[in-house]
Amino acid sequence: MTANASDASTANIAPRDKAEILAQALPYIRKYHGKTMVIKYGGNAMTDPALQADFAEDVVLLKLVGINPVVVHGGGPQIETALNRLGKKGEFIQGMRVTDAETMEVVEWVLAGEVQQDIVGLINQAGGKAVGLTGRDGAMIRAKKLRMVDSKDPNVEHDVGQVGDIESIDPSVVKALQDDAFIPVVSPIGFGEHNESYNINADVVASKLAEVLKAEKLMLLTNTPGVLDKEGNLLTDLTARRIDELFADGTISGGMLPKIQGALDAAKAGVNAVHIIDGRVPHAMLLEILTEQAFGTMIRSR
Repeated sequence: MTANASDASTANIAPRDKAEILAQALPYIRKYHGKTMVIKYGGNAMTDPALQADFAEDVVLLKLVGINPVVVHGGGPQIETALNRLGKKGEFIQGMRVTDAETMEVVEWVLAGEVQQDIVGLINQAGGKAVGLTGRDGAMIRAKKLRMVDSKDPNVEHDVGQVGDIESIDPSVVKALQDDAFIPVVSPIGFGEHNESYNINADVVASKLAEVLKAEKLMLLTNTPGVLDKEGNLLTDLTARRIDELFADGTISGGMLPKIQGALDAAKAGVNAVHIIDGRVPHAMLLEILTEQAFGTMIRSR
């Protein structure tokens, strides 16, 4: 939301009511002060200029009130656009992008160059101090080639090229930046034992990073209100057992598969709350964190 639009939308609120709204955030600020929150930034929130500005403001505000945001970003639409310019068509298997050597080059310069630097610039413009990282920085994300077993036939294995499976994450570079008032912005690129690059699903990186940082919350911004049932109704609270049922009957499929699986793994590993929220809603993160209003789908380990 631009400053003018924001001013217009709040002009009719009485000063006392504004103060009351701010005061209601105080218990949440106190509760989460000093805690880490990992935010997967993707979807419309990344491509709509007004939502980009809202996101950057939210991240900076969280940092200023003593919460430690760590941003992990995707870039599917931007990668697709770059591949189209080269005359290549993106291919997906079970929600994962097939990544040959040429596609990997494109992924690296789009994610670690264009997209990451845009996000860093937006956060800095909003008054924060963002620093861009890939999995190579500080030897953060070690990966190996992903072995993708077919979801219907376990005897079939798909070759998805230079798509990585995380072996380990060393979060020390992220912690060092957090301790020094910086906001880390992580591109989901890992490296292998022979220094080869791997394209890793950003939801998976965000989930694993939340685990190793012992984050208070993991928030996945997406292009839907949350997880929907087959009738299109929002499922606000999901347990591991219910998720298994939704996998089995095909309600959760495609790009939602790695998102939900990663979220569930993070919840089981001790991340207190995992939220899938609608990135198309202005200031969705602040509404989720600093108000009692629940947005999207919350995932619990049991």
